Amino acid sequence: MTDTQPYLPDASAEATVQLGDKLRHLRRKSGLTLKQLGELTGCSESMLSKAERGHVVPSLDLLSRISKQLGTSVAGLFAEAPELSCFVYKEGERPKLELGTATQDGHTLLERLIPYAQGRQLNANLHVVPPGGGSAGVLSHDGEEVGFVIDGYIEITVDNETHLVGPGGSFFFCSELPHRYRNIGTTTARIVWVNSPPY
Repeated sequence: MTDTQPYLPDASAEATVQLGDKLRHLRRKSGLTLKQLGELTGCSESMLSKAERGHVVPSLDLLSRISKQLGTSVAGLFAEAPELSCFVYKEGERPKLELGTATQDGHTLLERLIPYAQGRQLNANLHVVPPGGGSAGVLSHDGEEVGFVIDGYIEITVDNETHLVGPGGSFFFCSELPHRYRNIGTTTARIVWVNSPPY
């Protein structure tokens, strides 16, 4: 399992730098050195330094470990949205985040369906997963998850039980159980994925 992915070019670079700035701010606010945070998360000091400088994006698994130590969630690591009673994203406006190790068809892409804001009860993303892509590790955290597969096929493993889910299929599980997923098909999979509370 890899904890990083390559530096992201073009439009993704700005988001990568913003993430790094937030990681640095939260680490300093927590009174932790890079070495201490590395020991707590099982990550090298040099990798954390690169993440804070916007040179790499940690894997979802590592972001989960880091966010727990910094007293936030993965969703909380990203830019907060203004508190609005109704929020609409037009096509092409949704914030996007590339995660995991790239396959020959690219990275797993998360498109935010709900803008993150403190106190929000839901987190929803459109997962766009290339063939061979996935969660890049086993995850476990508070809450519950539900997903609906729009296109493609994913293999989802929850508590060592594996299921194949295709177009029109859905799934639900308690997030505390160890879980991971990957696209085992030959085409890109698209999944609407909802977490409560935000992860």
